[in-house]
Amino acid sequence: KIELFSSTVAPAQPPYRMAPKELVELRKQLNELLDAELIQPSKAPYGALVLFQKKQDGTMRMCIDYRELNKTTINNKYPTPLVQDLMKRLSKACWFTKLDLRAGYWLARIAEGDEPKTTCVTRYGSSEFLLMPLGQTNAPATFCNLMNNVLFDYLDDFVVVYLDDIVIYSRTLEEHVNHLSLVLSQLKKYTLYVTMEKCEFAQQEIKFLGHLVSKNQVRMDPNKVQAIVD
Repeated sequence: KIELFSSTVAPAQPPYRMAPKELVELRKQLNELLDAELIQPSKAPYGALVLFQKKQDGTMRMCIDYRELNKTTINNKYPTPLVQDLMKRLSKACWFTKLDLRAGYWLARIAEGDEPKTTCVTRYGSSEFLLMPLGQTNAPATFCNLMNNVLFDYLDDFVVVYLDDIVIYSRTLEEHVNHLSLVLSQLKKYTLYVTMEKCEFAQQEIKFLGHLVSKNQVRMDPNKVQAIVD
């Protein structure tokens, strides 16, 4: 749900100008979102800007600039977990599995009636999201709430969650297989799926939130430290 301050005037801006290559990519990605039923055409008075960010592999990520909408949104104060607390939980385990949820924030449905507030404007018209888009100020809190509800029975027992990253931790391999089965069954129950190529199963060391986590040990990722030094 996107709750706005009562005096809010719908924020709207004209679309950014884009290079021909960006327009081709924009049309492609908009069609993909429409086909996947993630967006629908909109006539709402709202209008967030759309721009592209080049990814490391050379492809372009479509981003929605919700800064003006965020200024008028009442913040959801649901807490995100403290990294130190998560690391403390992991420090006494020996086996780890890291799961990455497929589609991330798009797993949460926009509250009925609030879809127009997510409207973005482009050269090809206005579109509103049916599922929670990146960039909306309350997206992290909403997602934390969702994941905590789904995995509540296992949290801090053998599971920690940070946004769309799930880590299962255990003392023995036999115990770990059982824990993994329980978590996967729970995700399936709620129709949540993982991106297999981004997952790590039954490892004795993983990278998580800028740390290397291994048997009875948590330390900073040397690559992150070197980046700061440089």
